[in-house]
Amino acid sequence: MPYNKGDILTIDITDMGIGGEGIGKMDGYTLFVKDAVIGDKVKVSIMKAKKGYAYAHLDEVLTPSPDRVTPPCPKAKSCGGCSLQALAYPAQLKHKQDKVRNDLIRIGGFDAEYIDGILKDIVGMDKPVRYRGKAQFPVGRDRDGNIITGFYASHSHNIIPIDDCIIGAEEYADIMRIIKDHMKHYDIPPYNETSGTGIVRHVLIRKGYATGQIMVCLILNRGKASHKVGIKPMYLTGQNELIDKLQRITGMTSVSVNLNTDRTNVIMGDETVTIWGEDKISDIITPNDSDGITYAISPKSFYQVNPIQTDRLYSLALKYAKLTGSEIVWDLYCGIGTISLFLSGKAGHVYGVEIIPEAVEDAKINAKNNGIDNATFYTGKAEDIKLSEEPNVSIDQGEPSKDDTIVLPRPDVIVIDPPRKGCDEVLIDTILKAKPLRIVYVSCDPATLSRDLKLLTAGGYRLDEVTPVDMFPHSIHCECAVALHRV
Repeated sequence: MPYNKGDILTIDITDMGIGGEGIGKMDGYTLFVKDAVIGDKVKVSIMKAKKGYAYAHLDEVLTPSPDRVTPPCPKAKSCGGCSLQALAYPAQLKHKQDKVRNDLIRIGGFDAEYIDGILKDIVGMDKPVRYRGKAQFPVGRDRDGNIITGFYASHSHNIIPIDDCIIGAEEYADIMRIIKDHMKHYDIPPYNETSGTGIVRHVLIRKGYATGQIMVCLILNRGKASHKVGIKPMYLTGQNELIDKLQRITGMTSVSVNLNTDRTNVIMGDETVTIWGEDKISDIITPNDSDGITYAISPKSFYQVNPIQTDRLYSLALKYAKLTGSEIVWDLYCGIGTISLFLSGKAGHVYGVEIIPEAVEDAKINAKNNGIDNATFYTGKAEDIKLSEEPNVSIDQGEPSKDDTIVLPRPDVIVIDPPRKGCDEVLIDTILKAKPLRIVYVSCDPATLSRDLKLLTAGGYRLDEVTPVDMFPHSIHCECAVALHRV
């Protein structure tokens, strides 16, 4: 091992890691340095040394990067949410563009010259603040016993108190102040992960940016609800007073509680009860400057958190699908039908598949509310899809068969928007057997995207175009829209 704990080194930061930490090298030995940015020359001290790499503490920035800026949030250094705030936004975009390119070449195995010909410029934001339509605030106590809310520090469950998150909607600060003041006034204890005691675990807030509607859901350490007919259930001391204060927030549409007594890191439990207003809020997506689709959003719905970039990302998906009005489309990991429904206006029929039952119910409601009758939704795993033996099979109910197999007609286009882990080999095999003319891959992780594209191109598809989209400014994450066609 060339270096040991306590060694002090001077290095140049040339890259960023998956957690937003700076990366530098000394004689081929890699050092990860939190709070360093690309272009910095820094003095560091090694904290933990491994055979081929080490984690080092940033002791001093000797020569700051020309792209180093003062983070707009005073908690940026300690909070685990926005790890790139010290990097100027144009440099953030360049880093993400480079990461997509490098992953496609290194992991996907694509030729560099070929990638340079099909990789488009990243789609950034004009104003990369106040863009999040969803936030989940953990609730706890500080060392002095005061109730705090905020976000977790990087790689921990230590809450960093944050009164106003600069990437969240402005209303979030007022909502969290009201809830904290209410808890203090009525001595309502926050949840304690160690003991499993306390009541308020998290606060989930959603905002529909196009509609202005706001939802608040308090995740409580409470058991299953026991409802009596005609009697409003009470979950918190002074509940009606809290509701009265929350509904004064402009746009407040829904207040609910979610019950979760499990000793787990999973935020939400199985039961959600609306205690004021509507069960859902709505928002509108207008891809390609269309009239827009209205979506109903419940507390557990998957819905993209950045509405401005969602329009741009899904407009790319629609462009890449090249629909003419007659195509059969599969939308896998369809969520609440966000992609399915705007594709339906250009397709013959869209079949959406999603494993979360509540999301599928929302998708069906969204189709009905928008007058869309050529989109059918299924609860189940995308991996369980089977091709119908009948060339013109028609499925009306949107439910899998008794053995949980979903039978669909052969698609002309498949759209996939998987979680960060990407597609497993069973799903890749299903897609290749279906032999669609085109595949549109919407990805939230360039590494797993590159891995999957390697398999899809080996299975008979050509990579036509890749466009990165910055859905999460100031974070390390990057989305991509990708077009492939069968050769």
